[in-house]
Amino acid sequence: MRTPKPPRADDSTTAGTTGATDGDHDTDGTASRLAEPGGSSGKVQSLERAITLLEATADSAPDGETATNLASRCGLNRATAWRLLSTMEQYGLVERDPLTSRYTVGFAVARMASAAGFDGLIRRSHGVLRQVSEQTGETANLAVVQQLGLTYIDEVIPPVVLSAKWLGRQAPLHATSTGKALLAWLPAEEVDVLLAEPLTAYTDTTVADRGRLRAELAETRERGYSVCAGEMERNLYGVSAPVLGIRDRPFAVLSIWGPQDRVPESRFPALGALACGAAEEVARAARSL
Repeated sequence: MRTPKPPRADDSTTAGTTGATDGDHDTDGTASRLAEPGGSSGKVQSLERAITLLEATADSAPDGETATNLASRCGLNRATAWRLLSTMEQYGLVERDPLTSRYTVGFAVARMASAAGFDGLIRRSHGVLRQVSEQTGETANLAVVQQLGLTYIDEVIPPVVLSAKWLGRQAPLHATSTGKALLAWLPAEEVDVLLAEPLTAYTDTTVADRGRLRAELAETRERGYSVCAGEMERNLYGVSAPVLGIRDRPFAVLSIWGPQDRVPESRFPALGALACGAAEEVARAARSL
């Protein structure tokens, strides 16, 4: 556990002179009560401000942003923003570059994120998967982005369909619509790192040539969804759409797939549009976590 540093002398001076104005200073509880009329709803204004600052700091990646600009972006006065950022820095939630005075997200955030499970995302997205499966008659699943690829965390299979289960499995990125939906929305340098190893040709339709794959990824991004025509397993066809978060970066992928006789290429446009809409629903649900 990281032990926070004691506040500097000028911290208390600033807080004492400005806190009653912005609601952060609270000697007898009066300022806090006046500044937080929504207290009965369980919200804490200073915590909301800190979260807003942390989100704005994440949005400024990779270069980071100064306290002044972060304050302006979040609608806070500079003294309040500086005190909140200083406190978060003490706990490792943000880091400040001493040369540029720009703030970036700290390692403590990554450490906490790595300890998080996917239960909340599954609860909020399962209904979307069920609706997609019922509407199409095919399997719908959700994979999340992890350090070296994708892992399937939830799926809905029609009761009359015998299908392989993908839960907990990782997908070869170049040979599945799931993987290609991730790659198409990543920067080129990250794609190169993820595809550093030779590309395995699982079937005669697998795109194992890097030039052809790059061209397909460009088409995928333009179209809005990816496709797979028997590239991992000969009889499995499907489409996928990215679930986009901050700066349109994918954090999950929603897929619809089934056997070739039920999911021929002629169905790809309709299924692709459905996958895109469902992925947007999952993204909205994730923002409420």
